[in-house]
Amino acid sequence: MTFTVIPAIDVRNACVVRLSQGDYGRETVYDATPLRAAQRYADAGAQWLHLVDLDAARLGAYSLRPLIAEIRRSTALNIQTGGGIRSEADVEALLEAGAARVVVGTLAVREPTRVAGWLRDYGSQRITLALDARADDNGAWRLPVAGWTENTSDTLEQLLDRYAEAGLRHVLCTDIARDGMLGGFNLDLYRMLAGRWPQLQIQASGGVRSVDDIVAAREAGASAAILGRALLEDRLQLAEALSC
Repeated sequence: MTFTVIPAIDVRNACVVRLSQGDYGRETVYDATPLRAAQRYADAGAQWLHLVDLDAARLGAYSLRPLIAEIRRSTALNIQTGGGIRSEADVEALLEAGAARVVVGTLAVREPTRVAGWLRDYGSQRITLALDARADDNGAWRLPVAGWTENTSDTLEQLLDRYAEAGLRHVLCTDIARDGMLGGFNLDLYRMLAGRWPQLQIQASGGVRSVDDIVAAREAGASAAILGRALLEDRLQLAEALSC
């Protein structure tokens, strides 16, 4: 199985930022502009970029289409991007702007019938579901939405069963408790996902700190690893991660 290392850029107020455990009040702002960060990752050998509009994830109205165009003009990166995707027009606009895959999060949880239709209309290779999960007191994986500020009733397993029947291929799954904390991936989560839905291309996200974490995610059944804070803070070099 091909394994892909994907650097991530989260954008808020036109700045590269990271949130700790999805908390907008626990934000770190970095010096590099989003475009320069993307160019640096491309220069290091990345083939894919995960680009998130955090303002849109919370409030709607994706705003990074000009940035997609700039990145596409100056690099050969394939862009997977999302934040605030609410309609077919949003999906089409991002694909027309040059995105290779559109990431759908909140709407995928709230309106699965509608988003399942997008998998058929646009193709399973053009849509990535972002299912950010938080374990409740009983160990069930719940799916908060709207920038992780609103809780929902469906479990991760229930939703993935439904989407697997609709032809889903790409799913980015984050354990919210690990995100931005540099504590390593939740490997048990990815083992469960890969064992139950072997047809899915699972992107591991949340907490990577070393090459060992990336190797462990691959061995747990993930097909990709999303790298954010570790790269921004030079705790991990992208060239090293790409070669593992």
